[in-house]
Amino acid sequence: PPRRAGRRVGEAEAAAVEEAVRRIRVLDDQHGADPLYAHTAKPLSAAYALLDAGGYSRSIAERLFAGAGELAISVGWLAHDSGRLSDARSHYAEALATARVSGDAALETHAFCNTAFLARDAGRPREAVRAAQAAQRVAERLASPRLLSLLALREAGGLAWLSDRGGCERALLRARTQFGRGPRDTDPEWMSFFGEAELEGLEAQCWSALGDWKRAVEHARRAVALQSPHFTRNIALFTTELASDLVAGGAPDAAAAAAGRALGLLDQVKSSRIRRMLDDTARILRPYGRDEAVADFLDRHDTAVTRHDAAVTRHEATGTRPEAAGRACPV
Repeated sequence: PPRRAGRRVGEAEAAAVEEAVRRIRVLDDQHGADPLYAHTAKPLSAAYALLDAGGYSRSIAERLFAGAGELAISVGWLAHDSGRLSDARSHYAEALATARVSGDAALETHAFCNTAFLARDAGRPREAVRAAQAAQRVAERLASPRLLSLLALREAGGLAWLSDRGGCERALLRARTQFGRGPRDTDPEWMSFFGEAELEGLEAQCWSALGDWKRAVEHARRAVALQSPHFTRNIALFTTELASDLVAGGAPDAAAAAAGRALGLLDQVKSSRIRRMLDDTARILRPYGRDEAVADFLDRHDTAVTRHDAAVTRHEATGTRPEAAGRACPV
């Protein structure tokens, strides 16, 4: 904090926090969470230290509160995607508290949105639905149809896991209706990932949770085909989900081909969540190991697991985490 050096917190500090958030998002899109999370504790602590320093103008205060809250959400997402769900929950709660203290509706909506996603992945679908609904109530003030679309998809995901097919279908219809109203200047910056590919991918997850494998495969294929090359992590995610839906739908050879493509992307993307999903797909494919395509994938997967486990053992022996060996996050 600059106060320790005898000067006020100002434009440079607010801009630095905002840039940290942008850099984390870009690196996560391309590389996944595992190599980044270990490097975000200091930037996050520094952002909140700037808030505590005081001595800034009202406009700078608004930017610092928003920036620190968004940084907490970004760090929470990295925790979520790298399998540290309790850490993610804590970071999202911190962001929500920051939003409430500062009266920032956009930040509050974002915190509830990510809380809904986390709750679904953690096996708490009712909490996911409640958080998504709370986010939608706040978001009504923000004039962003695309944001309301994403929040309806978060609600649909929770309802799907509750086996509420009717409620899920109604939420999906709302999501597509809002999405069809197009982008607006009022859309939050953090929603840069939310395009047609994400819409298809999230709908695929709903049909998968409901056990409708044909629809799940259809939407997962669209998600992969429509995804921008920039979002390498999401391509790996949707390809992995496609493989899971294909094997559940009785197409092991096609599932193995998709899983093989996802496995190739894990050389670039370090995401514990995606790796665990691919491990599950490999486990389900093992009874089909006589199929040449399946056997080839399983051999590649076993080799990758052996290499990954060796890296974990090596880093444990040296007292470091495997993800810390990745490229440092320059924030």
